[in-house]
Amino acid sequence: MRRIAIINQKGGVGKTTTTVNLGCGLARLGQKVILLDLDPQAHLTMHLGIEPSSELANIYDVMTGGASLQDIFKPVGDNILVAPSTIDLAGAEIELAATVGREVILRDAIEEYPNEYDFLLMDCPPSLGLLTINALAATDEIFITLQPHFLALQGMGKLLETIQLVCKRINHNLKVTGVILCMYDSGTKLANEVVADLEQFFDNSRGTDLPWANAKIFKTRIRRNIKLAEAPSFGRDIFTYAPSSHGAEDYLSLAEEIVRQSECVQAGDMIGTDEKRAEEGDERQDIMNDDNCLRMDNVQGDNANVRESNERESQADNMQTNDVADKGITADANNHKADNRPDIAE
Repeated sequence: MRRIAIINQKGGVGKTTTTVNLGCGLARLGQKVILLDLDPQAHLTMHLGIEPSSELANIYDVMTGGASLQDIFKPVGDNILVAPSTIDLAGAEIELAATVGREVILRDAIEEYPNEYDFLLMDCPPSLGLLTINALAATDEIFITLQPHFLALQGMGKLLETIQLVCKRINHNLKVTGVILCMYDSGTKLANEVVADLEQFFDNSRGTDLPWANAKIFKTRIRRNIKLAEAPSFGRDIFTYAPSSHGAEDYLSLAEEIVRQSECVQAGDMIGTDEKRAEEGDERQDIMNDDNCLRMDNVQGDNANVRESNERESQADNMQTNDVADKGITADANNHKADNRPDIAE
């Protein structure tokens, strides 16, 4: 199960579009998906045809303790559930200002959810406030959506500072898994330069303990496509609105890339588990060998003691036999002398 926050404090870089269509792409591949709308604008909610309303149980109720996640989920298709949002969520930061542990409310709510899932995707607001901090505290991974422009690249520096701070103080397991390039145009020089700068930046962080040390730029680029902009107005994802468009093709390709990534991680965990079991088996074998050596030493020691005891008994028997033989010889000699003495009476 993977928890992924899709984040960028800059607006208009494809966070909501990516969360919706990546989630629907994963669901089409048979994955069980949960989508959390953490943006008070409720764009993800509207994108999937759900009308935001305070009367509808939503993520605001979860954040303020009025409901659990299980109470607010709405199914929007096969294998996919949505936690809707509303404008009321904008007031949550003020209402929770004096609440102890307000940074981990969402994490606790997710951990209490009883059902299994494969992917949980969080659409974060375009800010670095309490809602975003809750997402970072609750997630294991971060996907950064990025438009390949100079200003978007500059804004990522501040985002990485926040991620590093949250990793240090709240969520030690937090890591940046990858960057998704949206509205990509491979024919422009600027896009290629931004990609080169990003690759150099991540290469320089390899081998460090930074949260983005193992981050990658996903090979799938989300190309500019007007169908992606039209789909939300119909309350539909790109696969049901324009299944033959470049947008549908790109997001399905991205979903397949992420599923392969999960399979590689699981395979690595299994290999690590097998190696650990092999090492434990070697340790057990070493212990058994040591025990066998000790037992052999004890047996050899016992055998030596038996042999020594037998030798002593044999020597004692020989000495006793010799004594008896000596006494017999002496007695015979005395009798012989007695027979040879002259008879005084005669």
